[in-house]
Amino acid sequence: MRMNRPLITLAAITLAGAPGPAAFAQSSNNGPPMSGPVVSGVCFLSREAIFANAKVGKAATDRLKQLAAQAQSDIDAERKPLDADVQSYRSQASSLTADQRQSREQALSERVQKVQADQTLRGRELEATREKAFNQIAQYAQPVISDAYRNKGCGVLLDRNMVLGGNMTNDLTPLVIQGLDAKVTTISFNLEQLPASSGAPNGTSR
Repeated sequence: MRMNRPLITLAAITLAGAPGPAAFAQSSNNGPPMSGPVVSGVCFLSREAIFANAKVGKAATDRLKQLAAQAQSDIDAERKPLDADVQSYRSQASSLTADQRQSREQALSERVQKVQADQTLRGRELEATREKAFNQIAQYAQPVISDAYRNKGCGVLLDRNMVLGGNMTNDLTPLVIQGLDAKVTTISFNLEQLPASSGAPNGTSR
């Protein structure tokens, strides 16, 4: 009779992911930096860096951590009496009849499954909340990206994290972060509610 202990990991709900190939290429000390001439019209952008460094992205990440902590607290509160009952059963099992043990184990197993289902649901709700916040910030950022693209005279925009090396002079990321900070600094949201039988958002929030 096992239970998954920490289900909710904060690393899974942050808006920014791990450094991409460009960050690796730029920071590697195994060889000379891969630079070169500026390529006219070719610009770069890191959405991950925008979400990680813009004020609204940081605010959203802080809020997601609050929601994750509350969700974990709720699960811990649900699990604590069950842990006590499991421990009590183990200490009494040798003195119980086979029928009594079977009955107790069945009841405890059902409670364990309920807690595990609740843990899984909270995790899905946190992911749905993260995605909704991510999309909302992306909507704020899109016109800022378009302005930076136009003002820099870009002809093509590449994902900075997919570039292994080169001249990054036309990296729009700092400009977009600055513009986004001037436009919005925070957003408000609550934990998305999902039906227990489905992984799809139902459009409501707590």
